[in-house]
Amino acid sequence: MKLPCQVIVWDVLPAIRAAIAEELIACGSTQQEAAVILDCAPSAISQYLSGKRGYRIVFEDEIRSLIRDLAADLHAGAEKDLAARICRICVELRKDDGACGSCEDDHD
Repeated sequence: MKLPCQVIVWDVLPAIRAAIAEELIACGSTQQEAAVILDCAPSAISQYLSGKRGYRIVFEDEIRSLIRDLAADLHAGAEKDLAARICRICVELRKDDGACGSCEDDHD
């Protein structure tokens, strides 16, 4: 059995970061710029974009919209507290009974 915190660290946060990376690229950021913005290695961005990392969760439209808005703000340099925004997205994602979509099989 996975604990909820394990699911968040291993599945949810990488999926959110991957989605942000995809949206940053869609906004016109380069992979190098996205890596600087997300404070990660350019190779991590490449893995996010190729589906090798952060691919386990498909987000609903509401969450995808929050991620898109965050990426647009990051691309424009208008967001200074990335951690707080990611936390808000994670809380919103878990709002319905704490389920995040990646651990449904573990609730048996």
